[in-house]
Order: sequence, then structure tokens, then C-alpha cells
Amino acid sequence: MEHEEQEKKTREIAQEFKAKQRRNWLLVLLRYLAKHPKISSLTVGLLSVFSFAPYFNFVVACGCFVVLMHLLLETDGWKEKFKLGYIFGFGYFAAGFAWIGNAVLVEPDEFGWLYPVILVLAGSFFGLFAAVPAACMGLTRDKFGEWLVFCGMWVIAEWVRSWFLTGFPWNLLGYSWAFNPELIQNAAIGGVYLTSLLVIMAYTVWGLLLNVYIESLYADSVDNIMKRLFKRSYIAVLIMVIVFWGNLLWGKARIVDMQTGNVTVRIVQPSIPQTMKWTRELAEDNFQTYINLSSTKSDKRPDWVIWGETASPFRLDEDEEHRARAVDFLEDKELLISGMVSYHDNRGKFLPHNSMVIVDAKGEVRGYYDKSHLVPFGEYIPLRKYLPKFLRPVANAIGEFGRGNGAKTFAIENYPLLGGAICYEIIFPHEVADRQARPEVIVNLTNDGWYGESAGPYQHWVAAMFRAVEEGIPVVRVANNGISGMINAFGEEKIKMALNEVGYRDFELEKALAKSTVYSRFGNLPIIILCLILVAVGVIRRHRRQVVR
Repeated sequence: MEHEEQEKKTREIAQEFKAKQRRNWLLVLLRYLAKHPKISSLTVGLLSVFSFAPYFNFVVACGCFVVLMHLLLETDGWKEKFKLGYIFGFGYFAAGFAWIGNAVLVEPDEFGWLYPVILVLAGSFFGLFAAVPAACMGLTRDKFGEWLVFCGMWVIAEWVRSWFLTGFPWNLLGYSWAFNPELIQNAAIGGVYLTSLLVIMAYTVWGLLLNVYIESLYADSVDNIMKRLFKRSYIAVLIMVIVFWGNLLWGKARIVDMQTGNVTVRIVQPSIPQTMKWTRELAEDNFQTYINLSSTKSDKRPDWVIWGETASPFRLDEDEEHRARAVDFLEDKELLISGMVSYHDNRGKFLPHNSMVIVDAKGEVRGYYDKSHLVPFGEYIPLRKYLPKFLRPVANAIGEFGRGNGAKTFAIENYPLLGGAICYEIIFPHEVADRQARPEVIVNLTNDGWYGESAGPYQHWVAAMFRAVEEGIPVVRVANNGISGMINAFGEEKIKMALNEVGYRDFELEKALAKSTVYSRFGNLPIIILCLILVAVGVIRRHRRQVVR
């Protein structure tokens, strides 16, 4: 009996020793974070790039935001919180947007020097969208309130980023859950911004938990630590369980098998190197490459053949010779959908347009769409005449494109209603479909060849996944080079051609949801109101007893 009691006592001592070891290791880490908050904030900001495609490292993503929340909660004053948030945002956006710099490396001798400039500018400007939510935590002295304010303001900042100065809603935090379609079904209710809210709450709530644990480190026993943790953090744990697992189970129940329609689609991806795509001497060869891939015989003839953004180097709307060649392989009611650069009057100016054209087997143009959301510093230069002299050579190398008139739906007999989106238009929530005539499929033409072997093409594909869920409409994405395929109305990847893959793929087009989604009907307003309510609740707690101290 004495022997058993001795063994029990020995095990208890060993457990207590291990607990103290873990405690000491955590104390060392926390002391380092407290001593070097700015370095720590920059480090986790840079590491947070692994949250997104193609990495989707869930553990690293969660860890980065836990550290950020811990640093912010331990920092007093809105100015200091602003600084830490800005430093985190600098790393978050500089690393997250690093792929943009690959575009200048297409002509490295002339524009390669701009690569580090792009990284610094991206981090410097967009870092403000992380700094403001952090600074707003200073509106309350209650830690639980600070957490609510930060989560609500983070999503509001993402929404502002989608339209401020024409907008660039890339790598919204909700995209980090796109590794599992079941996790993103909530986008059908509140769009990607609802997903972002769930993500930021699920991650940063552990920062609250960490603060409770820090105070408990100095308790007398492990039992006391566990009691205090349970007593003061059960709400945080409950939030995590509901947000993550509840969301996952609901998403799994929502996804059902979708029927295919009576449309066979062929997508063509030649993966022509960007350095060769715009060479005049190779224009005919590139054009013939598309035709050869499109006309390859298969078991079932495709109803639609789709080429990517600016696939045709010739104007298929006016160049009869090349239009005839382009549709020579078509029969009966089959269609060619292609991107091209067109030139026509736009609000009093004769400008080039990034366009999509639909041509039938007889060579008749059945539909025409001009890109309306242009890429800043790619298709137009904001405040061009005010740029400093050293940037004018770059500005002069970038043309000024005309804008289209917004989302458009094409009704062509015997086929589903078709909507078009060109390149990065697909990244804008609630802007890809005509609200007056809901399409049944969205065709997204793009060319990610500018960005080479980088995260950019993968992240672009993820944005298309969310648009499909938000609208309840399948998205057919076709790239000159990038990732091409079909995403169904639940955001599932049904057909996928890899980056740099050369060839074509035939498939049956899936149907859209019978009814429009909640998000497609109400847009961003409900989720923004919800975030404002969270902020208001957090601020109201300013004069209440702190709940996490």
C-alpha cells in the first residue's frame, strides 16, 4: 500500500515538474515578445502569408493572430496599438502582395529595379488597413471589448479596401479557409466578409485565452491554473467551437450534388510565355496554337470553346479574316468565347478596351463585354500627371484603357444565361453579376502569366471559388496561363488545369442554384451592420468591469 502511494506521489511530482517546465518555456517566449513587440509584430505579419493559397497553413495562421492579439492587449494607448498594427500590416501585405512584383520581372532590364519598391509601397499603404482596427481598440479599456472592436473593425477595413481608390480586395482573411469548401459555405449568407469575421474571431479569441493563462502562470498549483482557465475563458473556448466546428458541420450539410446541364464546354490553356505573348512576329503562331487546341476532336463536340483574356491578338469583332479562321472548327449552334483588345469610343475618347467577345459558327458576333474594373498601374495610372519624374518612364509604358459599363448578362438561345468577368474583376465581392438579370454561369477570362511561379495565380483561383459560393453560380475560369477550370455553385473544384499546363479540357457545365443566395440579394450591408454592432458593444463595455482580468 505504501509502495502504491509512493508511486502516486512520484507521478504527481513529475507532472508538476513538467507543468512548470512548460510554464517556464512560455514565460521565456512571452518575455521576448514583451521586450521586442515591434520585431515580433513584423515577424508574425510576414509569416501570416502562409495563411493563404497555396500554403493554407492553419496552425501558422492561427499562431500569427494569437501573437498579434496578445501584443495589442498588452499595449496601452491607441497610438502604440496603431504602431504595432501598422508594423504587422506592413509585413502582412508586403509578403502577401509580393507576387505583384513578378510582373515587372517580365522585362527585368527595364523595370526590375521596381520590385523592392513595389513591396515597400504595398506594405506602407495597405498596412494602414491593419493599423486602424488596432488603434480602435483604444476606444475601450475592457479586454473583451477590445477583442470585439478589433474583430469588427478588421472586417470593416477589408470592406473599405474593396472600394477605396477603386479598391484592391486581395487576400481577404476569409480566403484562408478556402482549403475546405465546407468551411466557406457561410459566404452564401454574408459573403467573404462573413468568413473573414469568423476567421478573425476564431483565431484571436486564443489571444484572450493567452492573457488569462499569463496571469495564471503565477498561481500556486496546476489545479488552480485549470480552475481559473475554466472559470474565466469558457466563453472564449465556446466561441471557437461554435465558429469553427459549427460552421464546418453546417457547410457539410449544405453541399449537395449538382446536376449538369446540356452544355459541353472546352477550355483552352496554351500557357504561352508572357515574353512571347505580345511579340508581333509570333502573333500568327500564338493564334494558331489556340485554334489547334480548340479543334482537336473528342468523343463529344463542345458547345462552347473558351479562350482566355486577350487570347486573340486580332480584333475578332472587325477582322473578318481572322474571325473566320477562329470559328472555322465550329458547327451549328456552337460558340467561341474569347478575350481580345478592342478599340472604340468610350465617353468621348477613342481608347483600347480589354474585351470579351462571343462569336457563333457563322462568324456573327453574339455578345460583347468590356472590362469595367481596371487594374491600377496595369491598365491605367491613377493621377498620372502628378507622378514624380523618375516614375514617368514606367507610366509611359502603361497604356490607358477604357472602362466598360459594369456586369452584363448574355441571353443566347438554347444556352444558360451567361455573365462575363475579365481578370481581376473576379476578386470584387457582389460585383460580378448583373442584379437585374442573374446569370446562370460566370465566365472569367484571365491571364496570370505575368506572375510566373508565384502565389498570385492560386490566390486568384480562390477568389473565384468565393464568388461562386456567394452568388450560387458556377464559375468557368480560363487563363492563357494560370489555373483554369470549373468551380460549381458550392465552391467545389470540379475541373482544374494546373499552372503552366498546356492543353484543353472538356466537361459538362453544372447548373446554378435554383434560388439566388442571401448574399446575392442583400450584399454587404448586413455583415457591415453586424460588425458595427460588435464595435458598439465593445465600446459600451468601456465603463463596465473588465471580464478578462
